[in-house]
Amino acid sequence: MKLNGIRVLDLSSFLPGPHFTMMMADHGAEVIALEGPSGEPTREIGLKQNGHSIWFNNVFRGKKSIQINLKSELGLQTFYELIKTVDVIVEGFRPGVVARLGIDYDTLKKINPGIVYCSISAYGQTGEKRLQAAHDLSVQADSGAVFINEGQDGLAAQVGMPVADMAGSLMGFAGVLMALIAKQQTGKGDYVDISMQDALVAWYPNIMGPVFAQARSPEVKQERSWGGSAMYRIYQTADGKSITLGGSELKFAKNLLQALGREDLLAICQQPPGQQQQVIDFFTETFSQQPYRYWQEFLDKIDICWAPVRSLYDAMQEPHLLQRQMLIKDEQGNQHLGVPIKYSEQPAKPQFTLAKIGEHTHEVLNKAGISAEQLTQMAEQGTINKQVKNG
Repeated sequence: MKLNGIRVLDLSSFLPGPHFTMMMADHGAEVIALEGPSGEPTREIGLKQNGHSIWFNNVFRGKKSIQINLKSELGLQTFYELIKTVDVIVEGFRPGVVARLGIDYDTLKKINPGIVYCSISAYGQTGEKRLQAAHDLSVQADSGAVFINEGQDGLAAQVGMPVADMAGSLMGFAGVLMALIAKQQTGKGDYVDISMQDALVAWYPNIMGPVFAQARSPEVKQERSWGGSAMYRIYQTADGKSITLGGSELKFAKNLLQALGREDLLAICQQPPGQQQQVIDFFTETFSQQPYRYWQEFLDKIDICWAPVRSLYDAMQEPHLLQRQMLIKDEQGNQHLGVPIKYSEQPAKPQFTLAKIGEHTHEVLNKAGISAEQLTQMAEQGTINKQVKNG
C-alpha cells in the first residue's frame, strides 16, 4: 500500500485529525493514537454497534492506542524516545498547549529533524483569533458558511455537515502527504499549520463573485448555487417529496423545456441567476402536479442533471455506493464507511481492529528501545498504563 513504512503519532481527537490519520491507516501507515486517561472522546459519543460508537468506528479503525503521562518528566523523556521512530505527528490542541507540554515542533525537530508535524486548530497558529475556542459550527458561522445556508424563510440555518472539520481533515491530509514527498527529496521534515477556517474559506471559489467584484454579500436565494437559477434548485412533487435540478447549462434547460413543451422559456434561462423567476414559477407549478414516481420516470428519459432528495438512510441503500465499496462490513458485521481514494495499484486495505485504550503502549515503546523492565517500572509509577490484554 502507498503508505507502508510510514509511522504516524496522532494526538488529536474528535474529527479532523482522527479522520485523516485513519485515511493514512487505510493506505498502509502505522497510526498510533496517544489517548488521554479517558480515551478518545468519540468512543462514547452517539449510537453504538456491537459495543463501539459508530463515530469511533469510522475514525479509529486500524490504529494502535498508547497512553503516556506527558506531565511527568519520565513520561516526557519516554515520549522523546518514541519521537525518534516517528515520521508524522498530528495534534489538535489549542495553540500554545504543545509548547507548555514540551512537545512543540521546535523541540521535536531537534530530536527528529525529519519529522512532519501537523497542527490542526480552529483558527490556526497565528492571527488575533488563534487562541479562541471553537468547534465546527462556530467556525462555519464565523466564516460565512451558515449565512450562505440561509433557509427559504430568510433565516440562518445550521449546516447539516461538519464542513469546517472535514475541510480541515482533507487539507491536513494533503499537507502531510506533500511534506512527506519533500522529505524524500531533502531529508528534512516540516511544520504544517492547518486552520479549519482557512480550509473552509478555501472552498469558496465559486461563491466569491459578489464579495470580490462588488464588495457585498450575496443575496443568497438569488445566487446560482442557492436557488436563483431555475435549473439549480429544489422542487416539491405532488406527494410532498422533493427533487433537485442540478445542472444550469443551457443544453440541459433546453432538453427539459422541450420535454415539457415550453421551449419558449429557454431565453429566460439565459438570464443571470435572480432573473429567472418565470421559469422557477413554471417548474414549481409543474412538478407539484404529479407524484415523485411520475417525475422519476419522466426525468430519467431526459439528458439533464437531476436527483431526488433522499433521506440519509435511503441514500445509504443505493446499490451504487455498494458497487463503489463505500459501505463495507467487518467480520463482526459492523458497518463502516469505505475508502474514497481508489487506486488501481496498491489499493487501500482498511483494517477493522479497534484498539482498547492504551492497548499497544508496551508494544510500541518496546519497539522504540525501552526495555520490558523499564516499561513495568513506568506502569507501576503511573507514567504509562499497565499492560492491556486484548480479548
